[in-house]
Amino acid sequence: MSAVGVNRSLVERMFRLREHGTSVRTELVAGLTTFLTMAYIVFVNPAILGDAGMPREAVFVATCLIAALGTLVMGLFANYPIALAPGMGLNAYFAYVVVQGMGYDWRVALGAVFISGCLFLTVTLLRLRELIIRGIPHTLRVAITVGIGMFLALIALKSAGIVAASPATFVTLGDVHKMPVLLAVLGFLVIVVLDRFKVRGAILIGIVTVTLLSFLVGGNHFKGVFSAPPSIAPTFLQLDIKGALAAGVLNVVLVFFLVELFDATGTLMGVARRAGLLQAGKMERMNKALLADSGAIFAGSLLGTSSTTAYVESATGVQAGGRTGLTAVTVAVLFLSCLFIAPLAGAVPGYATAPALFYVACLMLRELTELDWDDSTEIIPAAVTALAMPFTYSIANGLAFGFITYAALKLFTGQVKQVHFMSWLIAAVFLFKFVWLGGH
Repeated sequence: MSAVGVNRSLVERMFRLREHGTSVRTELVAGLTTFLTMAYIVFVNPAILGDAGMPREAVFVATCLIAALGTLVMGLFANYPIALAPGMGLNAYFAYVVVQGMGYDWRVALGAVFISGCLFLTVTLLRLRELIIRGIPHTLRVAITVGIGMFLALIALKSAGIVAASPATFVTLGDVHKMPVLLAVLGFLVIVVLDRFKVRGAILIGIVTVTLLSFLVGGNHFKGVFSAPPSIAPTFLQLDIKGALAAGVLNVVLVFFLVELFDATGTLMGVARRAGLLQAGKMERMNKALLADSGAIFAGSLLGTSSTTAYVESATGVQAGGRTGLTAVTVAVLFLSCLFIAPLAGAVPGYATAPALFYVACLMLRELTELDWDDSTEIIPAAVTALAMPFTYSIANGLAFGFITYAALKLFTGQVKQVHFMSWLIAAVFLFKFVWLGGH
């Protein structure tokens, strides 16, 4: 057997491509697609954590490394097409609430992330997290997918410049005469038309098309290809665990833990459902996937970044055909390459990836057809879950409102026995968080 044949056989055994109805080419394209839609994190995360006083260049390196490491483990260990990176909402909470708002040093905040990561890993190892997920009713599982779709839509429209902030109405129409908006609309149409004609890699083609046009008419500038990676020393192992414990940051740790738990869990379930990897509402290799993202939080705090989580942008790779861990491994390699080709990775503008996100968001809304629209105690919690995610800009908040509403309606309509005990417990935890700790 030739070397190529041996390599193909090895890849087939590792990722079970035929079983999942995919190919090496499809997985590579899917991985590139996912990477392009979330590559912004290697630039945005250092900027946000830099506002907390952290060295931006070191955070850049930490971001690339933890995204590569966490996603690689997800691909090789759990065999899922899901990418990991520092979470956007979590890094904002870290920088603007914990450090700037509460006055903690960023090293102490990293210590709090480490502690929450240890709790997260413990809950996962004891399989309590898997038990929690299995206690989520079908209605809320569907709502999670729909809510993530709506959340993606808001992110996409904002990135494209179609939606803008408004002091009077919170959101309003952006300036549709600007070239980025026009290019984003064009990219969206390209993706939809190509996909309609079953063109493989339609999403990636749309992203590349808009990026190329951005150099011609969008004012985008080519910034070179290679650059030497900065040192990670300023953030590596700089966390202050003792300071975090001494400062009594229980509130901070609990918020990190809850957001990590439900953001990551909701995203894992939503993306896996979109990929057809949920069987009777369960992910076959769920615990491995949970261990991968739990370990990434722990490792990320050591490298010097805020909590790492599964990314909703993985849905773009799934839509491009990604079904196995080979997609994730591809993403991991590309994140690692960002250490050396940061200028090139930064050439893809946000409005080039926005059409892909919006297209996937539109497709995720079809899950609404699975809801029982005749039972208000089922449909209302689902609607609350889905609507709260984009309107509070938080997957965790959507889950919280959904669980509390679900439990309350079942209680007041005499359907207590129909609710899994874990649903009652989750609703109680969220209610405690809102009443005792506030809404951060």
